[in-house]
Amino acid sequence: MKKITCFFFFIAGFLVQGQVSGINEQGSGIINLERHQIAFNLFAPGISYELGLFRNQSVSSSLGLGMATFEPGYVIGLAMNNRYRYYHNFKRRIDSGKNVSGNSGNYIAAAQAILFSQLRLTTNVLGPDDFNLGFYGMAYGIQRTYSKGFNFTAEIAAGYYKGDGIPSGLGPMLSLNFGWVATKQKSRKPVFD
Repeated sequence: MKKITCFFFFIAGFLVQGQVSGINEQGSGIINLERHQIAFNLFAPGISYELGLFRNQSVSSSLGLGMATFEPGYVIGLAMNNRYRYYHNFKRRIDSGKNVSGNSGNYIAAAQAILFSQLRLTTNVLGPDDFNLGFYGMAYGIQRTYSKGFNFTAEIAAGYYKGDGIPSGLGPMLSLNFGWVATKQKSRKPVFD
């Protein structure tokens, strides 16, 4: 578990270093990211919150219906998903005249998810009746928010599923959310330095 945590901090440090050295987007402060964004997910019922940290980095957390499928089997139930996102294409979208409000961009992320045993709907994993399941990996995602607040996020991830009293294993994670952003968005006109 400590090795996985160290790996995530290493990746986050690498992303921050890329930000500071000006590899993709120069400067500091939040320019095009929303400071706070709350969305209600309709496809997998739930709620998500994203906090803008730096110019193109944010943390997000969501709570809703989820499914895990890995080597020992599958689990469906309430899941909490956490991400440290690095948006890598804001400048290119702005240069092309595309929308970046509502955190509309592509990102890579350190990903973590927890499926809670108390609110599990079904599973085919052999083991105790009461177990939690954690996911730790890397994700690539696309998020778009439109003028009326309609939002969608699509994400693919790969990582390690750590079982609590059940076998652990490697597996993918797919996420697709359609929803509505409840917080006010920045201007649809991009901000330039």
